[in-house]
Amino acid sequence: MSVGLVLVSHSARLAEGTRDVAEQVAQGAVPILAVGGAEDGSLGTNAFAIVAAIESLAAAEGVLVLVDLGSAVLSAETALEQLDQELRGRVRIADAPFVEGTVAASVEASLGSGLEAVLATAEASRQQAKLHEP
Repeated sequence: MSVGLVLVSHSARLAEGTRDVAEQVAQGAVPILAVGGAEDGSLGTNAFAIVAAIESLAAAEGVLVLVDLGSAVLSAETALEQLDQELRGRVRIADAPFVEGTVAASVEASLGSGLEAVLATAEASRQQAKLHEP
């Protein structure tokens, strides 16, 4: 199985919408899970849900976690502490823009690239200009 992606957002709708875009560009070749919102449906993150998502992708070559805001990083880091050492060694958290990084990572993973290449591609998306000066 290729590298899997876990999308962590404070909003379930944002996580699910970003997953929809990523699944379309990856054409079903990449397992992508969305983890958004707090347990009660409000804005927030849930470290236990992140653990469950990562563990469900344990058969993947690796797992890349993409996060939307700073406190999502804290939840993702807390989740990593709960994983067994072998799985934790195959998980990375990307320092990348949420949507652009997810799309770039899903394309790279769909090509069969390894975890470090998928991570590098996601993080390189920070440098992509949206507007070009004339």
